[in-house]
Amino acid sequence: MPTHPPAADQDGSPPDSIGLTTRYPFVLPRGYVDEQGRVHRDGVMRLATARDEITSQSDPRVRQNPAYLSVVLLARTLTQLGTAPGVDTLVIENLFASDLAFLQDLYRRINQDGHTEADVSCPACGHGFAVDIAGDAPGES
Repeated sequence: MPTHPPAADQDGSPPDSIGLTTRYPFVLPRGYVDEQGRVHRDGVMRLATARDEITSQSDPRVRQNPAYLSVVLLARTLTQLGTAPGVDTLVIENLFASDLAFLQDLYRRINQDGHTEADVSCPACGHGFAVDIAGDAPGES
């Protein structure tokens, strides 16, 4: 009897239960401020699929402005941002520039490098160590 791969989640990514990390929690440096003035900092990004990359490249907004590609990709791969009801291109467009840069770097790290750690050095003593740039929720370690 043939075995079948595990079914994909609703967002198209494989479930984490297969032993592969496909979802990465993060904490935005500043946070998304919604229309009610609530700040949303905690979120989850999933690994991008080939469909995410292909579909995003054929989006008319990306064809008109190639710089918009990262907005579309982030809107497709962010599965949660605080208690916001959903993440779409409008949410991504309204992020602070520092948060957009953070998410672009996180996307690159998890989809190309396969991890969320960055090598850094202590400015005082020069000792090198790794830091998880996805961050922890405030007060957690």
